[in-house]
Amino acid sequence: MRFELIFPGKTKEDYLVRGIDDFAARLRRHVELELKAIKAPRPGKGDDESRLIREEGRLLLARIPDDALVVALDSSGRLVTSPELAELLGRWQGQGRSRLVFVLGGHLGLAPEVLNRADFTLSLSPMTFTHEMARLLLLEQLYRAWSIRLGTGYHK
Repeated sequence: MRFELIFPGKTKEDYLVRGIDDFAARLRRHVELELKAIKAPRPGKGDDESRLIREEGRLLLARIPDDALVVALDSSGRLVTSPELAELLGRWQGQGRSRLVFVLGGHLGLAPEVLNRADFTLSLSPMTFTHEMARLLLLEQLYRAWSIRLGTGYHK
């Protein structure tokens, strides 16, 4: 199975970079994993947020392969437990969906076009996290879910 995470901007905080690298390395022992950072659009003088969201959405959509099952991360998405996420991954794999693309937006969220492209919308929590922290949380949960599927003890 192949997981791709697409998100705007680089992770700047060292502690988050270390955590992301750690869980990415753990997950790569079991699945193919690619982290794709796009260049986040910069606000210009007089720009409104809607233009930035649309531009970021266009850049994100351009990186999504046509054959991928797309999971958008958004606060309006479905809340699932770790075992439920493991079940979803297993169901998608059983359907022959070998390429899962997880799309995370920047601090303004995802454009409606990205949410419309998604096959599934996932919420990590009803709480708000920085978009950089969401990357780490998603990787940890993907590793946890895959560990549940494999029957290892990590998830306990």
